[in-house]
Amino acid sequence: MLTIRLLRTGKKNQPSYKVVVTDKKNPPQGGRFVEEVGFYNPKTKEKNFAKDRITYWLSVGAQASDTVHNMLVNEKIINQPKRQIIFTKKATEKVKSETPAPAEEPKPEEPAPAEEPKPEEPAPAEEPKPEEPAPAEEPVV
Repeated sequence: MLTIRLLRTGKKNQPSYKVVVTDKKNPPQGGRFVEEVGFYNPKTKEKNFAKDRITYWLSVGAQASDTVHNMLVNEKIINQPKRQIIFTKKATEKVKSETPAPAEEPKPEEPAPAEEPKPEEPAPAEEPKPEEPAPAEEPVV
C-alpha cells in the first residue's frame, strides 16, 4: 500500500522534510521512495507541494499520513476535515508497564479544623528535674 509521508533530511537541529510517495512497509528513515511530491521546511515555514501529483496519487489509492493530510487541508489541496493527532511517549509507557506501581496506602483523613480557633495560651514553664546518676555498669569478666 502506498503512503504519502514526510522524509526527514537536513543536519542536526536543522530539519527539512521531503514529501514523498513510498510503500508503507519501507522505514520512514529509508531513502527508498516512488516519487517526491513536495517539501516542507519548519524553520522558515516554507512549503511547496505538487498539487497535480498529490491528487493523482490519492486518486489511485495512496493514503496520506496524518501530518501530511493536515498540511494538505491547510493548503486547500484536499477538501476534508483535519485529523486529530495524539502524541504519546511510548518509551515512558513501556517503562511504566514493566515496573509495577507501588501500592498506595490509604492516608488517614485529617479532622476538620474547628470553626473558631482558640487563642493560644502560653505554655506553662516546666521546672528542670534534677538529674539522677546513671547506674554503674558491671564489668564484664
